[in-house]
Amino acid sequence: MKSSSMYIRINGLKLFAYHGVLPQENKVGAEYTIDLRLRTDFARAAENDELEGTVSYAEVYRSVKDEMQIPSRLLEHVIYRIARRLFDDFSALTEVNICLYKQNPPMGADCSQVGVEATYTR
Repeated sequence: MKSSSMYIRINGLKLFAYHGVLPQENKVGAEYTIDLRLRTDFARAAENDELEGTVSYAEVYRSVKDEMQIPSRLLEHVIYRIARRLFDDFSALTEVNICLYKQNPPMGADCSQVGVEATYTR
């Protein structure tokens, strides 16, 4: 049996950070939600039940958390940095899809979240 595609998913990851164009956003901070879809071949891990054949969710979380702690003006820049970091930290990844949402954005509208999404390939 052969799989045509394999993805690791981490959805609804909640982190507090200081991103934004407005000075207030950099002082007060906001809650962010991240969804990740990471393409990798984990066939060996699926067959052998060994972590060495896949990517650790806990290590992915640490990499994302580290990048989220670096203040940026634009969410577009944040997801670019996260993707670059994941490719650097995990050589087995061939594609990274990231959705990053800012909760309750300060834009004068009744809006629960705003965000950006991108797919990066190695």
